[in-house]
Amino acid sequence: MPVLDTKDILETIQMIQDDCLDVRTTTMGISLLDCACEDMDRTCQKVYDKVCRLAKDLVRTGEEIQRQYGIPIINKRIAVTPIAMVAGPSGGDPVKLARALQRAADTLGVNFIGGYSALVQKGFSPGDMALIRSIPEALSTTENICASVNVGSTKAGINMDAVALMGRIVRECSEKTADRDCIAAAKLVVLCNAPEDNPFMAGAFHGPGEPDCEINVGVSGTGVVRAVLAKNPNATISELADLIKRTAFKITRMGQLVGAEASRRLGVPFGIVDLSLAPTPAIGDSVARILEEMGLESCGACGTTACLALLNDAVKKGGVMASSRVGGLSGAFIPVSEDEGMIAAATSGALCIEKLEAMTAVCSVGLDMIVLPGDTTAEVIAALIADEAAIGMVNSKTTAVRVIPAIGKKEGDTVEFGGLLGSGPVMRINQSSPAKFIHRGGQIPAPMQSLKN
Repeated sequence: MPVLDTKDILETIQMIQDDCLDVRTTTMGISLLDCACEDMDRTCQKVYDKVCRLAKDLVRTGEEIQRQYGIPIINKRIAVTPIAMVAGPSGGDPVKLARALQRAADTLGVNFIGGYSALVQKGFSPGDMALIRSIPEALSTTENICASVNVGSTKAGINMDAVALMGRIVRECSEKTADRDCIAAAKLVVLCNAPEDNPFMAGAFHGPGEPDCEINVGVSGTGVVRAVLAKNPNATISELADLIKRTAFKITRMGQLVGAEASRRLGVPFGIVDLSLAPTPAIGDSVARILEEMGLESCGACGTTACLALLNDAVKKGGVMASSRVGGLSGAFIPVSEDEGMIAAATSGALCIEKLEAMTAVCSVGLDMIVLPGDTTAEVIAALIADEAAIGMVNSKTTAVRVIPAIGKKEGDTVEFGGLLGSGPVMRINQSSPAKFIHRGGQIPAPMQSLKN
């Protein structure tokens, strides 16, 4: 029988106490496909009942594991079947389903429910269109519901009609919550190649290929990786990569433990561990500071993309050996408002949207939690979405856009979201009009790699 190494135990305790190590989320995925029926009110009741039945012990179990093992579990979340699939058969107002999910969130005490979503990479069904048009109303009248729309994939190309529509929807979300720092837009993400088992919000949903119910875990060890690099200031690039791999392994083992234990106690299958480095506004818990520990004066400097590529690859290589099943996004997140170092770099002018876009080509997500001037047009937002979707489509990876046009604010102002969403400086964006391109509509064809079958 292996003997527990006291040094490893003490190291883990130090990671938790000093370096912001935590399990960012345990997310229960729930299929709602069997709830759909022709009467919307009945569908809503069935959705509420099923979510409450399957997730009734989710929060309590997370708290028990946290107390027993001393591992912080920050969020308990739920991801559901894309609601457009559930709303379609009823033909009623999808907002009713958002409110049913909000009632479930209130009853259960979970932090977020994701899955107010539509998958339209190749076209719209009536249910998809109804849901997308309802997103501003749904997100502005609920607190804990997150929405996502997948507008492209490597196999299908990019639905430019959906891209144009989402530019307008993002603006409308901001306008409807202008008196609350445009918070609705912060709960909406537009994706390309959206994964079906992502535990992180706002892009989480429970894909139709997933089981009826499962538990997925998202870990975060951003501060731990930064601390390890800080202790090795003279390491070579190869040594940095090895240090990150070893650290990612340790972090992921913790996520595997929590996921397996939550699965056993809840009596539902264990899905995946998402290896992503998810930062917070806390000092030191920052992806930007990791990049600076590698040798950059500031995140955004020349070399940032190369450093991020190294980091992302090393995290994946270290984590994949530590878990029985890896999925979700798995890499490094670069949200501006949620990352203390990114906020500082953006405020100083060292980090711009164009640089962030380059960084998205080598990391896990996309342009995340970026605050735009309030007068940014729907067409500019749509074109930004199109750019990111193109990066994801061509590179066979997930990309996303979560931007917040800050109504009434201009470049240099600050928007406060609070909690994990943090605060963000309003960043400059190229306002040259792409309107003619966006209004052409149609489909950007899938790239050649879509034919690799």
